[in-house]
Amino acid sequence: MRYAVKGLGLGAVVAAACLTGTAATATAAPAAPESPEAPSSLVLTIGEGEDPALATNQRTAVLNCSPNAGGSHPAPGQACAELRAVEGDFEELAEPDPNRVCPMIWDPVVVTAQGIWDGREVSFTHTFANPCVMEGATDAVFSF
Repeated sequence: MRYAVKGLGLGAVVAAACLTGTAATATAAPAAPESPEAPSSLVLTIGEGEDPALATNQRTAVLNCSPNAGGSHPAPGQACAELRAVEGDFEELAEPDPNRVCPMIWDPVVVTAQGIWDGREVSFTHTFANPCVMEGATDAVFSF
């Protein structure tokens, strides 16, 4: 048992020495030129229900906005433009349109956005009262 513990300790020292050597090499390499635009790529979901974990009839789309608009989203250019208009703030995007008239029916729809927007991590979940309210608030972003 004593030899096994010494062997583990020696292995840890060797691993640390290897990692230190690699880190020193990595910092000595010339820095890559920075991209003028930070990456923006999101996975968007829509589901029926209040809780994303229990939602039914879920649909998913991938939205890439930077460096180029694309992904599986049906209107990536329009969705990216709407997100840029609110600087990627999904809370602002989720505010209901005061001019839209929707029925007062509780038929909850939950949306999520996970990924990177303008180089920062995004994790957003919001439940709307019904699909009409969701469509009025989110326009093209959650139209898939």
